[in-house]
Amino acid sequence: MDKRSFIKFLSAIVAGPIVSPLFAKLPDSKLKNWAGNLEYSTENLYPATSVDQVRQFVKTQNKFKVLGTRHCFNKIADSANQFLSYKAADEVISLDPEAHTVTVAAGVTYGHLSPYLDSKGFALHNLASLPHISVAGSCSTATHGSGDKNGNLATAVSALEFITANGDLLKLSRQNDGEKFSGAVVGLGALGVITKVTLQIQPTYIMRQYVYENLPLAQVKDHFDAIEASAYSVSLFTDWQKQRFNELWIKSRPEKSHTFEAPPEFYGAKLATKNLHPIAELSAENCTEQMGVPGPWYERLPHFKMGFTPSAGKELQSEYFVPRQHAVEAILAIERLRDQISPHLLISEIRVIAADDLWMSPCYQQPCATIHFTWKQDWPAVSKLLPVIEKELRPFQARPHWGKLFSTPPAELKSIYKKLPDFIELCRTYDPQGKFRNDFLNTNIFGS
Repeated sequence: MDKRSFIKFLSAIVAGPIVSPLFAKLPDSKLKNWAGNLEYSTENLYPATSVDQVRQFVKTQNKFKVLGTRHCFNKIADSANQFLSYKAADEVISLDPEAHTVTVAAGVTYGHLSPYLDSKGFALHNLASLPHISVAGSCSTATHGSGDKNGNLATAVSALEFITANGDLLKLSRQNDGEKFSGAVVGLGALGVITKVTLQIQPTYIMRQYVYENLPLAQVKDHFDAIEASAYSVSLFTDWQKQRFNELWIKSRPEKSHTFEAPPEFYGAKLATKNLHPIAELSAENCTEQMGVPGPWYERLPHFKMGFTPSAGKELQSEYFVPRQHAVEAILAIERLRDQISPHLLISEIRVIAADDLWMSPCYQQPCATIHFTWKQDWPAVSKLLPVIEKELRPFQARPHWGKLFSTPPAELKSIYKKLPDFIELCRTYDPQGKFRNDFLNTNIFGS
């Protein structure tokens, strides 16, 4: 299928809002992930509705995985034995205005939490490109948004409650547990079943979003840092053709030093005259409001609205984090692969994220730039491209996103995650028999 035909197909399937919940299942359907590229290895799923039910389930199982909103594109959450769903636990448990924290149950999505916080006068520091994902799952995989000074979503975590392999309920906090806490937040589902997450919050704020078209590659090469520092959150989209970035998305907080004045031309790019989708051929109906129209933070930080199918829907995704100082070199390395990449690509996105202290975060002790690929759903083609891309990025010690598709060898992961041995020991403390492990973790973490 050529790109034009594929885009028409995508337009047809994403034209309307989501009408069925993520866990709705046809009688003859298999249990799959959000994009439909992954069929899970078992359909045995136990839906727990309380912490006591979760503890009892944990005690009686030898092997299982927790299944959240199913947004991962690889098998990090897969199980050949049994799934536990704690999706029903989607309430806000408590809000502490004085401490500037909110505690939520593990099943809460950002799309549910954000309007609640805003109604109480509070906000989160950042959001991912889509709000449909759960707080617990996003933090466990170091999912991120963008912003020169913004850490990934997990950096907002100040405390974590989870059930260990023997059924004990354990709480770790940044204030009291130091290194253990730093090791547990991006836990990859390997330490236990998360039941509560406490997040740092801040006063609510208004944002404006602007989109520019056709940003020359030469300008990105010469002014990357200035472009990324121009506003609170910045995203560059490209199909790697014509020596340019198709779109530049700028999210501005007027009350901060990140106010963006939106000139008609910005580093050679032209201000868009209508709302756009990152994939230009698709309708912008699913996207958050642009054109500088002010709105609450949670309706501008994501690229996609909560009530609609995010992104393209039927797709594959992979993403690589490179140290910020190598961002331009890495972008140019990928650009040289344009003729190999473009036939299989829907769009790429470039973002930056601040450094953090979380052991298994790709941004551990280093600010990063990310190169994200949204692929057509053609795994045979993509599987051949990933090693080619990873070879080009290897000089920069690129770290793959834990929840997306990659082929980086386990030995290489060990070399680029200095705290991996400590993480393995932490996992053994809470799960000595490997109850929460699966093939993905055994291969990429415990087998490395």
